[in-house]
Amino acid sequence: MRKIAIIGVGHVGATVALDIVQGGYADELVLIDKNPAVAKAEMWDLQDSLSLQAFHTKIIAGDYSDLEDADVVLSTLGHIELIKPAGDRFTELRANIPEIQEVAEKLNLSKFNGILIATTNPNDVIVDMYARLLHLPKKHIIGTGTYLDTARLKRQVADCLGLDPRTVEGYVLGEHGNSQFAAWSTVRIAGRPFTEIAKERGIELEVIEENARQGGFAVFDTKRYTNVAIAAATVGLMNLVLSDAKNIAICSHYDEKFDSYISTPALIGKDGVEEIIDLPLTEIEKEKLQASADEIQDKIKKFG
Repeated sequence: MRKIAIIGVGHVGATVALDIVQGGYADELVLIDKNPAVAKAEMWDLQDSLSLQAFHTKIIAGDYSDLEDADVVLSTLGHIELIKPAGDRFTELRANIPEIQEVAEKLNLSKFNGILIATTNPNDVIVDMYARLLHLPKKHIIGTGTYLDTARLKRQVADCLGLDPRTVEGYVLGEHGNSQFAAWSTVRIAGRPFTEIAKERGIELEVIEENARQGGFAVFDTKRYTNVAIAAATVGLMNLVLSDAKNIAICSHYDEKFDSYISTPALIGKDGVEEIIDLPLTEIEKEKLQASADEIQDKIKKFG
């Protein structure tokens, strides 16, 4: 039986829950929120939809005592309302720290022994904090990291060429934040380097990269939150774990080389991060990745 729990049923958590129910990805879904009434209301709303869905899911508004046998716990809590337009994800951190500490303590008491996937921001700092607090192997603690930033880059590249974003290969690496960067040596269309295509067509790589970096704020500045794309990223990583996919995805994971949580491609399966993929980066990209790791560590020392 596939048992999933969502901790934090705000905009992101509620969208993740809907994606899971609509996709039939869980047999049992546990909703937990610091306000139990919110979890219960979301449970009722989802239950009311069940006769209209293609799949059946057992949905409960539960608590941490329900999580001992959960396969995956999704940490979707956050305080995005604290971020100002064109702001910084670190604005959330001071509010998120005590909640992460409380969640980790309760998860430990529950004897949860599955995989934790966190969307909570600033993502690399948060998963590092979970790794220090939880009684779990580091490979069982994953952040969405630049999974969504990579999707944003693919959309920007595809828009320039009038293509489906799924035709684009490549990665945004590093921090889920300002020091992230597009690893252009990895970006290809049907095996052809995008840098060649961009040069032929006069496409400015810097503009695409900045648009991808600011993509979340482009949505947030109008909606005052983001939910759809990050929910898709969260559920995508979750399904790689549940299906033991042995597929490569970019996410925030612990890398001994940097002694840090940072986003590079990793092999994901039922045991979490089962292998880290060593990309053949250019020297400049290697320097950028190290600089991003250094920035993450600086922020952990300052705020973590």
